[in-house]
Amino acid sequence: MARTSKSKKGITENILQFPSNRSKKLKKILVAGGAGFLGSHLCDLLLATDHDVICVDDLSTGRFENIKHLFDLPNFAFRRHDVRSTLNVKVDAIFNFASPASPPAYQADPVGTLFTNIVGARNLLELARRRDATIVQASTSEVYGNPLVSPQREDYLGNVSITGPRACYDEGKRCAETQFFDFHRLFGLKIKVARIFNTYGPRMRPDDGRVISNFIVQALRNEPISIYGSGLQTRSFCYVDDLIGGFLKFLNTSADVTGPINLGNPAEMTMIDLAERIIRLTNSKSPIVHLLAAVDDPQRRRPDISRAATQLGWHPHVDIDDGLLSTIDHFDRVLRHAAVSN
Repeated sequence: MARTSKSKKGITENILQFPSNRSKKLKKILVAGGAGFLGSHLCDLLLATDHDVICVDDLSTGRFENIKHLFDLPNFAFRRHDVRSTLNVKVDAIFNFASPASPPAYQADPVGTLFTNIVGARNLLELARRRDATIVQASTSEVYGNPLVSPQREDYLGNVSITGPRACYDEGKRCAETQFFDFHRLFGLKIKVARIFNTYGPRMRPDDGRVISNFIVQALRNEPISIYGSGLQTRSFCYVDDLIGGFLKFLNTSADVTGPINLGNPAEMTMIDLAERIIRLTNSKSPIVHLLAAVDDPQRRRPDISRAATQLGWHPHVDIDDGLLSTIDHFDRVLRHAAVSN
């Protein structure tokens, strides 16, 4: 049985201190990938800060359940659409979150993932150009590959395998960034590129293959917790509300703030530390087992967020235990509901 977390309100209240945007130019915002884990939280925050939101998603990895609570709102609209096909809507700003993001999801259709990140980005950039809209790219820390330096700064060029099983995502995101900056240089397009480091929270899928979802689901079921490799590889985990708050701050910066900007939590921990923490928070009896290391798995992942602090006035606030408890509550409800349905 999971321990009780702090209230969601207590966790999120620090990111909802934005003024209303009713009088601002950036009023109607398209969120591509808006039914996904991160995109749906972004839709919530944009609506809470008085924007009109058009959520676009093909529901290949996004879920209707993530956005169904928004359908009765007059300033929310949903359109099922694959960004690999062109789109024509009137918008003031675009967020591009349209891509599978977990290794099992993007490796299940590597060619589709690559084209979503390359062709999808091109289509959204062309839409932004036609509408003179600001466009924000949800890039990833995976552009750094298996880094040879830590923490990773935005000027680090990375150590990326171009032929491995993760390349469809890593290289797709790198190419998307190239397109963004080329459109900016050639056409003066208003762009902003954020590199997302590991993020967690409610609405993660129990089968998404991410380390936090894997560990929590295994712990709640008292199953062995699977660590790939030694467990000494590190990640830096940012709670979803902190991350999404950073994106809204980024949108509201001046046009000369283009990025790339790292968004993540610089607090680094090993996979063994994470597993032991989750076992403690869930009161689980799960043992820890070690499996073969994953191919091209980065050994260290930690952002340098100096640029985010300076240019956005942003840094994460949510304590790891508070964030994990909120996420554990989410998975506890999901697993209980699945058990009742079966």
